[in-house]
Amino acid sequence: MLPPNGRPVEAPWHLAFITVVQFMEGLPDRQAADAVRGRIDLKYALSLELSDPGFDFTILSDFRARLVQGEAEHLLLDAMFALFKERGWLKQRQHQRTDSTHILAKIRAINRLMCVGATIAVALNSLVSWLGHWMT
Repeated sequence: MLPPNGRPVEAPWHLAFITVVQFMEGLPDRQAADAVRGRIDLKYALSLELSDPGFDFTILSDFRARLVQGEAEHLLLDAMFALFKERGWLKQRQHQRTDSTHILAKIRAINRLMCVGATIAVALNSLVSWLGHWMT
């Protein structure tokens, strides 16, 4: 979307999701923005069209700066914890330990799922590339 002043706008949940993926994969801002432009799995997860042009990488640092400046980073964590509790990934207890066996097992399962998704994305990108060469 383009607001009246011409600066592009991205949905906050998109930026939050991309920030998490960026952290998980150890990507700098520019590579994270390129990944959203080029990876089918990320476009699917963000509900974007395949032809979506993506966004400028500087939006990510602006988003993080606004979160920290407004002291709103806890809102993102609170929303994630609420979702994790709702899905049964975290139980109601006094203290949550990140080294707990069940949390590590869930992280491993999610990591494996992300690897499968990345493999499917590479396969689909290869297929699209092959079809593009075959059609021309």
